[in-house]
Amino acid sequence: MTSAEDETETVCRVCGFEGEVFWEGGWPNEAATCPCCDNEPDVGDASVMGLRNYRGYWVGHGAPWGSPSEERKHKREGWDLLKQMQNIPPQWR
Repeated sequence: MTSAEDETETVCRVCGFEGEVFWEGGWPNEAATCPCCDNEPDVGDASVMGLRNYRGYWVGHGAPWGSPSEERKHKREGWDLLKQMQNIPPQWR
């Protein structure tokens, strides 16, 4: 059995981007910013309602990438927003 303190989250709670350490040991990684939705852990993703508001705003504005170089890379690889959002853990949807 693992506790929240042992968990490491590598999927953005807002957009489902995978690959950064966003939360570790129950604490936000303040050095991380999602290159996709530009969310900073603990700013827009500490509560489900905060997540939904940020996610709705981001998607409503066309889901712009925070990092143009990452956007180019992922779009070349066939990036699909809806597929990526399936990575969002159920408790944060």
